[in-house]
Amino acid sequence: MPDEAGFTSTLSAEPADLTRINEALARLAPALQRYLEGNASERFPPYRSGSIPSEAGPLPDTGIGLDAMVDELATVVELGCRISAPGWLGFVTTGATTAGVVAQAATALAGGQRYLLHSFNALERTALRWLAELCGLPPDVRGVITSGGSTANLVALGAARQAAFERRGVDVASDGLPAGIQGRIYASARAHRTIHRSAAVLGLGRRGVREIPIDHDGRIDISLLEKALREDAAQGIVPIATVAVAGTTDTGSVDAIADIVSLAREFGSWVHVDGAYGLVANASPSLAPLFAGIAEADSWIVDPHKWLACPLGVGAAFVRDEEVLTRAFAEGEATYLEGSFSTALTDADSQFDLMGGRWADQSLELSAPPRGSLVWAVLREIGRSGVVQRVERHVAFARRVADRALEDERLELVMEPQLSITCFRYAPPPGVDGDALNQRLLERLRRETPFIPTSTIANGVLAIRPCFINPRTTEHEVEGLVDAVIRIGDELSA
Repeated sequence: MPDEAGFTSTLSAEPADLTRINEALARLAPALQRYLEGNASERFPPYRSGSIPSEAGPLPDTGIGLDAMVDELATVVELGCRISAPGWLGFVTTGATTAGVVAQAATALAGGQRYLLHSFNALERTALRWLAELCGLPPDVRGVITSGGSTANLVALGAARQAAFERRGVDVASDGLPAGIQGRIYASARAHRTIHRSAAVLGLGRRGVREIPIDHDGRIDISLLEKALREDAAQGIVPIATVAVAGTTDTGSVDAIADIVSLAREFGSWVHVDGAYGLVANASPSLAPLFAGIAEADSWIVDPHKWLACPLGVGAAFVRDEEVLTRAFAEGEATYLEGSFSTALTDADSQFDLMGGRWADQSLELSAPPRGSLVWAVLREIGRSGVVQRVERHVAFARRVADRALEDERLELVMEPQLSITCFRYAPPPGVDGDALNQRLLERLRRETPFIPTSTIANGVLAIRPCFINPRTTEHEVEGLVDAVIRIGDELSA
């Protein structure tokens, strides 16, 4: 039927209404409960195609309404990702805690855009300040929330590229890379591959990353880094950035940051710290010596969706020089942007009078939710002491696995843990391929047990690498994992 404006109405989405939201959540609650109960399961079978009724169907001409959609969503929830399970020990990822989930729901409803003058925007700034303080960064750094470490690395290295060429009289953001000049990023062979992808996007090419071999502990070899810097300097190659990894994805190793800073300064190189995983460990007084020199770098990144267990999709990039970051990523003038990008919270009669932040000119996104509210929620809930307790508990878990590997002749400790990752494996009997044996062992762990680590190659061999960042993991999973490795290893060896 035509409405008052003369348009014909069709079935449309219901507006956000608290009564209907509560009814929908109540309808979904049993599935959410079954999902959480399923996290304690002995097995986590894969998703089978066709389990969701509409998965293979065509775009519906007529919607089924909110209640029926919620009922179908319940199926999706029960078959969802199990990285929240206490025994999930893989990669460097985990599920969100309650505070983050609640904050994400509130942000989805009331957060809107992260600019303009509103409360969630204020939390964005607070979260960045708190996060920098937690990680031990200088008090005058400035940051921007990103969608994760991949984007954060690109943002920080984009600022490094801008600074490197500005020193040579070139505004690379405006005029592009100058012809005939080659730039280089230096990083360990175990640096995250997003460093290489950033180099590709920034016009330096993946081969613009010079990979420096690591030592037995997984750290960048400082003598070989110096050799590379000297060789390239002799050829006139521009040192864009030298990367110090504060917790490698493979082994959790922390580069000698102070040594890297000292060496990079000698060659006029920006120092970038990739602390996506490990930087929050600098909050622990007992672990802080690993991060000596951290405050002397030029940029840093950290992922709150890792050790802080914020909902996925939250990273942060910090820089010492905010203006070079702005020059690197400024969007440019647009007539539709009415408000100034002032961060002032006064002299405004409406939340639409000012943009309330420079986010759009300091990263890759214009439209983005205020993800900082998720970081604020977690830090407001547990505080610095809660983060430190979590980090130290998980580092102790890694140490416990290492100790058991040293105590039992059936196991091998492949690399001493520095943070919360342990690389160990079942020791192969004489004449048995140890890599093949441990690969089969991992496959059985995933099929038969609730203990799910992943693997890597460390010191030349395939290693089982539990990563302890999951706040739900307890001593039960730590001991259970090692017991299961020994049991399955014994059966395979027999």
